[in-house]
Amino acid sequence: MQASPYIQEGQWLKGTTTIGLVLKDGVVLATEKRATAGNLIANKATQKLFKIDQNIGMTVAGLVGDAQVLARYLRAEVSLYRLRRSAQLSAEGAATLLANILSGNRMFPYYAWLILGGVDSKGGHVFSVDPAGGSIEDRYVSVGSGSTFAYGLLEENYSKDLTVSDGVDLAIRGLTVAMKRDSASGDGYTIHTITSKEYREFSEDEINKRLKGLKIPLPPTLA
Repeated sequence: MQASPYIQEGQWLKGTTTIGLVLKDGVVLATEKRATAGNLIANKATQKLFKIDQNIGMTVAGLVGDAQVLARYLRAEVSLYRLRRSAQLSAEGAATLLANILSGNRMFPYYAWLILGGVDSKGGHVFSVDPAGGSIEDRYVSVGSGSTFAYGLLEENYSKDLTVSDGVDLAIRGLTVAMKRDSASGDGYTIHTITSKEYREFSEDEINKRLKGLKIPLPPTLA
């Protein structure tokens, strides 16, 4: 993610790796933690993954300020929906709402590309939502400067028959590959899982154990 708005045209989406996976029993959302401002590593503990509701989460790539505004905006709208309808908004409905927010702000566009993931009565979903408001559903999605490297691993290893636990390991491996080759991605992992039973945010200790099990060196923040 970019920490500063003072960037050259075309640079705003160059710093991040985010991943969303649909598994047979839920959804995995994952990001790394580095924020950059040009060649400067501006922050090593940036939040790029937001819980929106008990059944919905969102990853962000782009400008930090725009990402934070969109997370607050979407969380508020989803909460209002739940209060008015006494029901949770579906993942598809949340993706459509997010796309409408982005497409309705064309004069001052949000410099952010998002993955919205969630579980509803139809099962698990992940949507790639672009800055112009385009929303595309897929089984697995990666966004950001490191996504090319992550996709290389996902293409070879993703299966719709994987469990959420398998998906967590796959997401960690995808982020690790990206962090090795993309200088704008790094400094740790954020992992959330969503099932019909719970929304779970993995602690650093839990991620640490996964890394050791996968024989992946700990990033400096976890070592």
